[in-house]
Amino acid sequence: MKVAVVGATGMVGEVMRQVLAERDFPVSEFLPVASEKSLGQMVVFKGKSYPVISLADAVAAKPHIALFSAGGGVSLEWAPRFAEVGTVVIDNSSAWRMDPTKPLVVPELNADVLTKDDKIIANPNCSTIQLVVALNKLHQAYKARRIVVSTYQSVTGTGVKAVAQLMNERKGEVGPMAYQHPIDLNCLPQIDVFLDNGFTKEEMKMTNETVKIMRDPGIKLTATTVRVPVIGGHSEAVNVAFEKEFELSEVYRLLAESPGVVVIDDPKAGQYPMPIHSMGRDEVFVGRVRRDESQPKTLHLWVVADNLRKGAATNAVQIAEYLVEKALV
Repeated sequence: MKVAVVGATGMVGEVMRQVLAERDFPVSEFLPVASEKSLGQMVVFKGKSYPVISLADAVAAKPHIALFSAGGGVSLEWAPRFAEVGTVVIDNSSAWRMDPTKPLVVPELNADVLTKDDKIIANPNCSTIQLVVALNKLHQAYKARRIVVSTYQSVTGTGVKAVAQLMNERKGEVGPMAYQHPIDLNCLPQIDVFLDNGFTKEEMKMTNETVKIMRDPGIKLTATTVRVPVIGGHSEAVNVAFEKEFELSEVYRLLAESPGVVVIDDPKAGQYPMPIHSMGRDEVFVGRVRRDESQPKTLHLWVVADNLRKGAATNAVQIAEYLVEKALV
């Protein structure tokens, strides 16, 4: 299995290399790909160093699978070129997510939509992934009708420059700014650009992607996404109104049985999910489970996951694993 990682020198690309190695994905030939400025730079995969190659050279090599994490512009231009030579592209950008001809996949929920004809597969937004993994079995049992989400998102979701800004501010040093405002000792209620409806692009990604992945246009979701001074791990306060009534004991059982979910919920003992639990982990952590007493059939959840792993790299590798398992590549 010849595998390319496009954006191999970036934060998510580095984690993709790590996850491929950890999960012992069957890589017979590894192709690290990055921008022109990184050509020739050496990256490590499974203890061996490889020189970074160009996108054109990677296309010419005709990899079986290409994991993309290089931004929407690169994906729009280059994913079709890889697809033309038979490569299956699993793209981490937002470029293809809402294209009706491209599958948007979280393997625990909807890998069954994948076919041998799919050459460009979209990896969802990090905040969407952890939300739908947590809600999947609850939705199957009770039918989620309205979801209100507030996110508390790590600076790693922005990238290396944002982490540097946070750490510089923490040390009282001046440096490049990833955000227009300070992030240390602060919260920024803006992730991505604002749209005409007053929501940000990130908030509308969650709204639209959730419906597509869960295959239910009856789900109405509204979100407020916030950047917080945390390194590693996104958190979400989720309020979900169901069509059917539920018992909390059954909710806990369904969560415990959900693939990829770990329940941490003992508030009296100070046990609940936090970003530090999720760092370096692939599971989605759920806690603070409680009935909303202000209206019927409504539940509160607190959901945490490592945005670089399950929110990006791990989900992409899990898609690749499914393709191999089902002989779709």
